[in-house]
Amino acid sequence: MTEDIRPLAGIRVVEMTHMIMGPSCGMFLALLGAEVIKVEPPEGDKTRKLTGMGRGFYPTFNRGKKSITLDLKQNAGRDALHKLLKGADVFIENFRDRSLAKMGFAPEVLRARYPQLIVSSLKGFLKGPYENRTAMDEVVQMMTGMAYMTGPTGRPLRIGSSANDIMGGLFGAFAVLAALLERGKDGKGHVLRTGLFENCLLLVAQHMVQFDIEGREAPPMPEREFSWPVYDIFETSEGRQIFVGAVTEGQWETSSGWWRAGSRAFRTLDC
Repeated sequence: MTEDIRPLAGIRVVEMTHMIMGPSCGMFLALLGAEVIKVEPPEGDKTRKLTGMGRGFYPTFNRGKKSITLDLKQNAGRDALHKLLKGADVFIENFRDRSLAKMGFAPEVLRARYPQLIVSSLKGFLKGPYENRTAMDEVVQMMTGMAYMTGPTGRPLRIGSSANDIMGGLFGAFAVLAALLERGKDGKGHVLRTGLFENCLLLVAQHMVQFDIEGREAPPMPEREFSWPVYDIFETSEGRQIFVGAVTEGQWETSSGWWRAGSRAFRTLDC
């Protein structure tokens, strides 16, 4: 979003989240122009100290935000958070329900105290038998079959990024935008809940529908039946790998010209 297009300018968001799903929700709102204030514990967000694959979590998903440290185990810290919420439009959280209630910040309590506040809860699961369980991206990839569809048969594989967490944050931001539009009509705040598991179900929905239509399990993506004749990875004579996709007649006509001209330069990879 460019600096001159900031649809959420003037909107204040208080974010009390950690890891990726919650912070990415706040990041998307910040990119749209909202003032996002991240609440961290006295020792700082845990992702600040991660190494290896987690090294980029904090700087990636917390850019464009302000930050404040509060000790919510103390009355002074809780009072300070209430002062922030009093002037806020949106509150984002991804704590366990019972932990939030213990601190006195359960969504229903906040809605009663701040009628115009939009409370966005980003959780592992929506209402149901698992609603009090925590979850992580890789966990729900295994539960929903996403990992099965990514790796070859018998070797479930996590996808190569935190795409599910990020998409969950995007859905959370999408819901906040809808709630802001609704508040503009009725003047009331709303309580929202986004589930990581249900988000991942959408990502594998096409395979579930395929099963419903064909009556058989869809093969994993490495062994999938292509819908188009040319949609694969090829290797050049110099050993470079390229992906070629021709999904329409026009694309095939365009690609077949240079394909015929340099056919000796390519051989199909067995993958």
